Amino acid sequence: MDNRSARSARPQRLPRNIIALGIVSLFNDTAGDMINPLLPAFVASVGGGPEVLGIIEGIADASASLFQLASGYIADRVGRLKATTFVGYAVAAVVRPLLAVTAVWWQILLVRFGDRLGKAVRGAPRDRLIADAAPSEIRGRAFGYHSAMDNAGALGGPLIAYWMLTLGMNPRSIFAWTVVPGLLSLLVLGGGVQEIESIGHERVEIGIPEAPGFRQLLAAIFVFTLGSSSDSFLLWRAREVGVSAAHLPLLWFVLAFSRVISSTPGGALSDRWGRNKTIISGWLIYSAVYLGFAFVSAPQAIWLLFAVYGFFSGLTEGSERALVIDLVAEEWRGRALGASKAAVGVALFPASVIFGIIYQHLGAEPAFMLGAALALIAIFMLPSSAPPAKPGT
Repeated sequence: MDNRSARSARPQRLPRNIIALGIVSLFNDTAGDMINPLLPAFVASVGGGPEVLGIIEGIADASASLFQLASGYIADRVGRLKATTFVGYAVAAVVRPLLAVTAVWWQILLVRFGDRLGKAVRGAPRDRLIADAAPSEIRGRAFGYHSAMDNAGALGGPLIAYWMLTLGMNPRSIFAWTVVPGLLSLLVLGGGVQEIESIGHERVEIGIPEAPGFRQLLAAIFVFTLGSSSDSFLLWRAREVGVSAAHLPLLWFVLAFSRVISSTPGGALSDRWGRNKTIISGWLIYSAVYLGFAFVSAPQAIWLLFAVYGFFSGLTEGSERALVIDLVAEEWRGRALGASKAAVGVALFPASVIFGIIYQHLGAEPAFMLGAALALIAIFMLPSSAPPAKPGT
């Protein structure tokens, strides 16, 4: 092979904006995942049970996700993707540490809602920044890399939380310290990401794209998410089976590690193997793991389930976003990404609330079995094929 052929065979380098946005997500998710493994026990400490946890996570995720539609519209209409993304990260960085001063469950709900609202504001413009920077032949890998960096923050966050716990800090002190990685994410975003000013469209319709297969994809994602309750319930199940509260951050670390090592390869696999096959593989893993959580009885098995569960995210997170971009025209990208996030958000509220009610009143088995069944149903709702993306789009 000559030098020219060798160069052409090498994978394309990811553009600067994608690399920088990954680092931003690394710091932001470090802050978020200093909180997540401690949240179920913290809710219990103020008198809440699985039902209250479901209400908190369901309302926060679902209500805020509805703003994804507006965020997507702004991304397509106004442009200024970096500025909108910065606002979203800033809201989360400011609100998240306030969890340290909450005393009752509804105050926890308000903080979680503010955190999720920031995610909604930044979601579509950030993903459009990635989509606009990534050629179609590496789009899955670009989104997979971003998911990997997201989850890399979930490696650092639990370890930092665990270390702080060993130093004798209480959860409230740990929540307050999340301000540090939150501010670092803003510094990297401000200095490392280039604004794209020229993508705004003066005539932008409000609505959902009519592209073939896109609404079918939304329906499949909606049904899957109905059975996909908050991951906080996995931690609740771990405590129920016998994993100590002190080890929950390490359990969250195991989940994050499996997500990190599988996300970039999972996205790249969708570039070569196809989006649908990759997503279906991930949803099958999800269904199998949820069945495992339904019947698990040994703490050792919980660690294995968390490790396998991470591969579901690695195969699907980047692939689903790349499939959304594949299905729609360039001028619809922001709204399409916002609509897919909104479909998740609309389903998350009943998902977490129903799951919590079933869990508290009927037990873990029927709750997790419902999630496994809905994942299998969603597989048959995916569009049978997606039109190939045009090179360079």
